[in-house]
Amino acid sequence: FYLGFGASKIFMKHIGEGERGPARPRTAVKEAIEIVRAVLSGDELDYDGREFAAHVPRLADEAETPREAVPLYVAGTGPRMQELAGEVGDGLLTPSITTPAFVRYARENLARGAERAGRDPDELDLGCTIVASVDEDRDRGREGAREIAGMYLANKVQNIQASADTLLDKAELTMDEIRPVAEAMERGGRLAAAGAVSDDILDKCKPIAGTPENCVAAIEEYRDAGCTHVMLELWGRDRDEQIRLFGERVLPAVRAAVA
Repeated sequence: FYLGFGASKIFMKHIGEGERGPARPRTAVKEAIEIVRAVLSGDELDYDGREFAAHVPRLADEAETPREAVPLYVAGTGPRMQELAGEVGDGLLTPSITTPAFVRYARENLARGAERAGRDPDELDLGCTIVASVDEDRDRGREGAREIAGMYLANKVQNIQASADTLLDKAELTMDEIRPVAEAMERGGRLAAAGAVSDDILDKCKPIAGTPENCVAAIEEYRDAGCTHVMLELWGRDRDEQIRLFGERVLPAVRAAVA
């Protein structure tokens, strides 16, 4: 069981503005991790932070519950949140449209935070969310990734508008390039958005997609960039069959390469 912490705009809006001013994402995530880790240890907790307070009695010795540590991860796109993962987390989780170039960027930030806290960055996991789909036919295997990439890129246009975005920069995608995807989404929904994702745009998103052999090669590229934990954002038709192909054709090849 892995537990991830992130600070989305919706999450921060829900916290709102307290007595000490507007909520700060990095502080909220840091305090949440400190509280959860302390509670899971079973010890008594009296915690008064900037964003959260927690007062929890000690877990009784006779309580029947697991007491081993649960891996706690930070989800982050920006450098400060990624550095926080290195300081206090067991790993970092990246969002969709993660590319090998973004993995290298994230690994540097994760290592910087770990070294600042006197920790070994090589012991920290880097989990990457990557758009994915697979089929015996390459073109069909790319369609699912095209669909989820279309939805995510349309969301980027709607949310960040003209702001700079590291994910897009590392993918070498421009707002002008992906704006037609968002317009297609508004006109006709996710399938229309998928139709607006050209092969060039999809290639820049670096999906784990295509044939099983294509997927193995893509995973190896992510591993070489510093990704240690792949999370497939699986989309497209017949996902049960896709899961079978990943389990029977992709994972064994990847594990054999690691061994």
